Amino acid sequence: MTKSFLRLAAILAVLAALLASPLLAKATAPAQPPAQSSGATESKPSEERSDSLKSLALFSDVLARVRSEYVDPVGDDKLIENALNGMLSALDPHSGYMNKKNFQEMQTQTKGEFGGLGIEVTMENNIIKVISPIDDTPAAKAKIQPGDLITHIDSKIVTDYSLSEAVDHMRGVPGTKVTLTLRRGGLSGKPFDVALIRAVIRVQSVKWEAKDDVAYIRLTAFNEQTQIGLDKAMVEASSKIGPKLIGYVLDLRNNPGGLLDEAISVSSTFLDAGKEVVSTRGRHKEEDQQFAAKGGDKAHGKPIVVLINGGSASASEIVAGALQDHKRAILVGTKSFGKGSVQTIIPVPGGSAMRLTTARYYTPSGRSIQALGIEPDITVQPAKLEKVSTEGDLHEADLKGALQNETVKESKQDKAVSPDETTEEGSPSVDQESKKGGKKDKDAKKTDAPFDYQLARALDLIHGIHLFESRVSVK
Repeated sequence: MTKSFLRLAAILAVLAALLASPLLAKATAPAQPPAQSSGATESKPSEERSDSLKSLALFSDVLARVRSEYVDPVGDDKLIENALNGMLSALDPHSGYMNKKNFQEMQTQTKGEFGGLGIEVTMENNIIKVISPIDDTPAAKAKIQPGDLITHIDSKIVTDYSLSEAVDHMRGVPGTKVTLTLRRGGLSGKPFDVALIRAVIRVQSVKWEAKDDVAYIRLTAFNEQTQIGLDKAMVEASSKIGPKLIGYVLDLRNNPGGLLDEAISVSSTFLDAGKEVVSTRGRHKEEDQQFAAKGGDKAHGKPIVVLINGGSASASEIVAGALQDHKRAILVGTKSFGKGSVQTIIPVPGGSAMRLTTARYYTPSGRSIQALGIEPDITVQPAKLEKVSTEGDLHEADLKGALQNETVKESKQDKAVSPDETTEEGSPSVDQESKKGGKKDKDAKKTDAPFDYQLARALDLIHGIHLFESRVSVK
């Protein structure tokens, strides 16, 4: 027998001994139980221990038969790892077993750097479903979208893999190629292949830019660098935009989540100290927890619009739910993913670990978003806009004999004509044509980037709130 098999046998023996011990009994008989209740009190725990012992014996027997009779030799380590992973992954899509390699990769990922494609996935009906691609990664550049189904990895069907195995196959040495077969729009969608080159994924979890007088902050993930990046973005925005800063757009679209601590910290950036951010409720009531904001609102009460969509999951939903419940922000976009469970990473001997769902989380108002998601305050679907020309539209001023507006001091005829606008013959000058041409070229370059309709609506909303508040204050 190999060492791993002997180790398993020893573990099974210990478990059997513990199950047989009265220390694990779920009910203990009273010191002087009534005669009529004594049998009922003891029978159920006794039956449960007996069933558990039988199950352990069955597992040991199956393992031994696989070792000795399977058509090809299989190592004990692989059998045990598969058994553990099968037990955990059968519980829910987010529980699972991580061997030493996967555990180390997970730790690296939460620090903001790992190797692979840059894609967050889950498993649904034995098919790998994309939660969201990570910005500036091979997956994002290949235009993989939330909701895409991955049916094959390098021509091998994904139903042959567990979720962790599928993720392991998508990761690899930077510079190597992997081909994913995708279906868009559900299983009825037409399959297509996407060839990707693995890269070192360095997740810059916070990006920001000034949109005139609004600070646009995008969070792509919740890792150990997120709060640091957010603090830096807030300081830079305040410095660059200055007193003109009227509000913030916090973009959580396609953010798959991450660390719970970072979600609480990010929420605290926009909430008054002491306000509840999230609560978790598990199997044992005494282990329920509530998490409150710390530090105070660094946005100083300025309006906030949060963008969410179907790729906003887990930690993103915690932040969005907290700001929505406390009426601190307006949520714009589409319904979020709906992952409302908490996974605890539990290290086990040998350098491996298990990811176990231990609780559900609830927004401050007590909402569970598990499998439901968070509904935005204003639903805005992604859209493509086409500019419609208004040239030739008839106005009052175009009508024959229309009254002049007496508040206008000078008429169109009295306006001075700039020498840059016309030549002596009244036609546009060459210089002006070149200027217009240059402007057109610049406009053409601007239109190369896709128009973000949801962001445009969010910016309009911030400006509308500011305009309304400024008018109210004047009164």
